[in-house]
Parts: sequence; C-alpha cells; structure tokens
Amino acid sequence: MCNKANLIFLWAMLVAVVAMATEHHSFERTKGINGLDKLIVRDRRGRSFEVYLYGGQVTSWKNEKGEELLFMSTKAIFQPPTPIRGGIPVLFPQYANTGPLPSHGFVRQRFWEIDANPPPLHSHSSSGAHVDLILKSSEADLKIWPHKFIYRLRVALGHGGDLILTPRIRNSDVEPFNFTFGFHPYFSVSDISQIQVEGLQNLDYLDQQKNRTRFTDHDKVITFNSQLDRLYLRTPNTLRIVDHKKNKTIVVRKRGQADAVVWNPWDKKVSDLGVEDYRSFVAVEPVAVEKPIILKPGQEWKAIVHVSVVPSGCSRKSCLPHK
Repeated sequence: MCNKANLIFLWAMLVAVVAMATEHHSFERTKGINGLDKLIVRDRRGRSFEVYLYGGQVTSWKNEKGEELLFMSTKAIFQPPTPIRGGIPVLFPQYANTGPLPSHGFVRQRFWEIDANPPPLHSHSSSGAHVDLILKSSEADLKIWPHKFIYRLRVALGHGGDLILTPRIRNSDVEPFNFTFGFHPYFSVSDISQIQVEGLQNLDYLDQQKNRTRFTDHDKVITFNSQLDRLYLRTPNTLRIVDHKKNKTIVVRKRGQADAVVWNPWDKKVSDLGVEDYRSFVAVEPVAVEKPIILKPGQEWKAIVHVSVVPSGCSRKSCLPHK
C-alpha cells in the first residue's frame, strides 16, 4: 500500500513538473513584419500576446474571443532603427525629452534576447504563460549613456487573461546612476470621444503641450475632444479607462511608477500614425518621471504593470484581479 501511494505521489509530481515546463516554454518564435523576430505566447484558453525582440515590445494582446486589446498604428514602421508605433513601447533610461538622450531613451530601438534562465521572480506574475527577455548595455549604448545595466522584462498572462509586465533593472556598473522610466501602452478603444479616464481627480499634472506648465485637474474624469498630453504626478496605483460604447473598463494597476501620462494626439499630424488612427486608441502610461530612480552598484529595481479588462459595472475594487 505504501509503495502504491509513493508511486501515485511520484506520478503526480511528474505530471506537475511536465505541466510547469510546458507552461514555461509555451511560446512560439517566428518571423513578424519585415522578418523581425517575434514571440507568440498563448495560454490553454486561447488568450495570447505577441512581443517583438526588436524593442522588447508587446504588439498584440488578445482575449479568449480573439479580440485585440492593444492598438497598432496603420502606418507602423517595422524597420530598425525606427521605433514601433503602437502596442507597448519600453521607455528607458529617459522619459520623453526630460534629459540629454533621444526622446524616450534607446532600449525601444535595441534587439532584446530571450532570457532562458532568469533569476527567481517572487511575484504573482511568475505563474501562467510567460516569456522572459533581457537586454544588456552595449558598447554603443555606453557612448551615449555611460552606465552599465541589465534590463530584464517578464511578460505574462495572468490566470484571468490579464497582461502583466514586470521590469527589473540592475546597476551592473561601479558607480550609482539614475533614470526615468515608463511603459507607453496604446489601448484599443471603440471611439476616443466615447471614453473617459478615471482616477486622476484633484491631482497636479504637467501640461506637455504648454512646456510642462503645472496645473491641477479638478474634473472628475478625463474626456477627449481635442489633443491631450498630460504628465500626472504622484498618481494612485489603479487607473481606469471606461469605454462606454463597448461597456468595458480597462483597469491599469501599477507599482513602482509614481506618475502617469494620458495622451491622445487627436488630429495632430504624426508621421507614422494614420489620419484617423487617433480615434481608436488612448495611451495611459505608467511612468516614473518626477523623482528619478536611483540605483547603487549591484542594486536592482523592480516594478509591475497589471492590466485587465472587465465589464464597466465591475470597474471598482470588488472586480479587480487579485494581487
């Protein structure tokens, strides 16, 4: 009887190990637009995301119905060194033009690699279908930003199909350095004039259309009827994008990024954006800008962005994904 129990236990362990291994390696490496390498990650319910090794950039996130939840420009240029317009660009080591580097830094224009053996990640994002990427500073990078770093990024599907991004940045140099940081997600919406962004009432923001002049937003929600580009300071960890036409709410939860940008160019001409594209997306960006992150030699910084889509009636705490 004891031997039988042991066999059952060993069999269960073997099944669990195989399942974990299958889940861990549940991505397909293939060629994307213009022959660029991309990874396709799916879970058992058919939910998926795609990420290009160029830029370490998520370009697609779909639910079990195959509905695309991110936006890609109809004129996106998948040709290095041009950044990819849409999806979720990675901004590091500089947000926008807040420093001496090219706008939004340079890692969105670098070729990342698959991280086959990442250090343990003690987070709920370690479960579910996922892929780990890594980027190390090159000699060319050091010429424009003289600080050695290792940037690891896990992109995962949560158990409910949520999209979870966990960046880890390590100072591999001998001197401390500081940086600003962000993700720039383009969320797909039914109509920009029919949505609202919640969670930023009574907060200070820098109006990026007015040389970052500081204002306070007293409106209960943000709505759109013209170009809007605001950097909100010291924001809550949960923001919501309510899409009235689709009766859905995109819930953006963040940790490690104190600020947030809300952006839509409206009809302002953007060279790699279709004329009518602005109607189909809103950018709500978790960023760390007002207080740059400072890393000592050997120190690692970690953040998290957890995005879910729920019915609009479930946009409050009772319907949020579990931590």
